[in-house]
Amino acid sequence: MAQFSLTTASNLFKIKYGKLSENTYNSANILLARVKKDFNFTGKRMDIAVPTSFAGGVGSGSLPTPNFAAVEDAIITSKKMYSVIQIDRESIKAASQNEGAFVELTKYSVQKGVESWMRNMSRALFNDGSGALGTIQAGGVSGAGPWQVVISAATWKEANFEEKDYVNLTGALSAVFEITAVVPATRTVTLAAVSGSYTPVAGDVIYMQNSINADPSGLKGVLDAVSGTQYGITVGRRWQAGAQVAAGGAGLTTDLMNQVMLEVQRKSGKVPNLIMCSFTQYRKLLNVLEDQKQYIVEPRSPELVGKVSFRGVEFMSSAGPVGVFPERFIEDDRMYFLNDSMISVYHRPDFGWFDDDGSVFLRTSGDAYEARYGGYLEAYIVPPFHGVISGLAT
Repeated sequence: MAQFSLTTASNLFKIKYGKLSENTYNSANILLARVKKDFNFTGKRMDIAVPTSFAGGVGSGSLPTPNFAAVEDAIITSKKMYSVIQIDRESIKAASQNEGAFVELTKYSVQKGVESWMRNMSRALFNDGSGALGTIQAGGVSGAGPWQVVISAATWKEANFEEKDYVNLTGALSAVFEITAVVPATRTVTLAAVSGSYTPVAGDVIYMQNSINADPSGLKGVLDAVSGTQYGITVGRRWQAGAQVAAGGAGLTTDLMNQVMLEVQRKSGKVPNLIMCSFTQYRKLLNVLEDQKQYIVEPRSPELVGKVSFRGVEFMSSAGPVGVFPERFIEDDRMYFLNDSMISVYHRPDFGWFDDDGSVFLRTSGDAYEARYGGYLEAYIVPPFHGVISGLAT
């Protein structure tokens, strides 16, 4: 016997839509929020005078021979950083009212475009300027398209790999692949060909699309440098990280942290005011500070429930407490000791949504609109005022 039910008469029933779910990913960046930003970077480049010595004319007993102070020029040139969104015109119209969709499509797309730019800027700020995401390890390619590639342990950073990103490989930079799946437990990334006919091979470096050697300067590149140049200045005693400590697989200790803090202060005269590390090292630090947890009991509560937690994680330096924050774009074995007043991001004017034609949304050749967010910038990180520990036990 047939009867009306949700199945047999499904077309008669409306669908109840709940509110849009929260993001399932982390798009926050503490450092980017704290550093200095300048939006008036004009001209071909910016030169910043950097004193690298005292004047040499001092002595006792008789008049000394004078000598001039050494001054170098740090050269700042802009890098292009973009986020692009595209929306089908019919979809805009269909989602223009609340009855038609969870959110107004144009507003939602704009929000997602900014989030994507922030995520990519975070990636660059903690990288080395190369645009590299990771290297395929030996024997790390399987499949026949899409390909499952295994990223080497030395270059693996889960935050670098996101589904829906387009990437290039060193073997064929003109070919484009889409990341369709990421399996952190095995460091496996699935690459589907979008254009080109290249097959990934072991040793290929994966780059964010069009970004090879085009990222802004990043902490890893600047603070790891022991040779070459940074911002046009030769790396040396007065122009490299104030402290570079290789832990060699040792576990995190407060003594190691004190070593870096004091070494930066000894060399630069300033104490780092911000510590950032991977979530792995943050967990290790919580364990190191276990005996400093505060157990708060509210006697007026009828249940007398004890609240067990940290008020916050701070490290005591010679200049007072310094906040410690985890960052997903930092390698598992690293901890950075930073002075945020010595990091600046120089932007060309009118950074943000491109509206030079009078509108943020520009009609493309098809039945769609495109919007572009970003601009032209460089991150200026003054090396002596920061320190880094690498090679910590994970």
